[in-house]
Amino acid sequence: MNEHPAVFLLICLIVLLFAIIFYQQFIFTKGIQTNLKKISEKLSDILKDNSDEKIMVFTDNKILMNLCEQINCLLLDRQKIKLDYKRQELSSKKMLSNISHDIKTPLTVILGYLEILLLNNPENEDLQKVKAKAEQVMELINQFFTLAKLEAGDTDIEITKININELCKENVLDFYEILHRNGCKVELSIPEQPLYVQGNQDAISRILYNLLSNVLRYGSDGNYIGLFLREESHNICIDVVDKGKGIEKEFAETIFERLYTMEDSRNRKIQGSGLGLTIARHLAQQMGGEILLESEPNIRTVFTVKLKKCLYEK
Repeated sequence: MNEHPAVFLLICLIVLLFAIIFYQQFIFTKGIQTNLKKISEKLSDILKDNSDEKIMVFTDNKILMNLCEQINCLLLDRQKIKLDYKRQELSSKKMLSNISHDIKTPLTVILGYLEILLLNNPENEDLQKVKAKAEQVMELINQFFTLAKLEAGDTDIEITKININELCKENVLDFYEILHRNGCKVELSIPEQPLYVQGNQDAISRILYNLLSNVLRYGSDGNYIGLFLREESHNICIDVVDKGKGIEKEFAETIFERLYTMEDSRNRKIQGSGLGLTIARHLAQQMGGEILLESEPNIRTVFTVKLKKCLYEK
């Protein structure tokens, strides 16, 4: 009888010991899970934001410390790869800019000789065809040269106060003859009150030229072109509209990529270089603006140029 209390006490001690062990194991496991969750969430944020941060977890667990160290080594390697890629990309863009310039110089000389030959023999059709092709090549090189300089950061765009009303009118007038000849209905909506933007006159003209040319090349089957100037709280918007075949949603961003052309570009009559919209977007971005696209095929396609508003000063 005296032994039973002792046995019972021993059993209680063993149960208590196991309970303590299980509790400590539970706390240990929960601590590891909490730290692993923190590591996972932080790593997800780093990858999502594409930042150069590192993982930091305060723990005495050597395994977790080693895991964080290995993850940070991978993040450091990733950072080095990004830097190397940026350097190579910048180097490639500068090389393209230099090559474009080197090709442009002899072609200018060739065009000069062709001009002289045509002065002496203006009726020579072969010379006229060669000159026309050389001019097309020169235009393409000029576009490559412009884009290469923009992407390499070698273009300084001076930002001034621009009367956007007059600039829109001038650019539409430049296309009026060809629009009239093609039987396109032209609709303009430009406010009487002057609107001013923070931009560069040459850059904005280049953007409008590229957008209007794009409409003539791909949207002329709608026999309509519209240009609407409107005001938002902080921006001035220029909508260039056509009612042609339009652009499917899956290609809405693709058309701004270099050398991308719509299927109709196989048709020589409307063939494009695939650089016009890319250049237009780069120019808009360098002025702190953007170009947006909304398209409902065969109904309405709108390219919207957004530029920062400049307050009117008397």
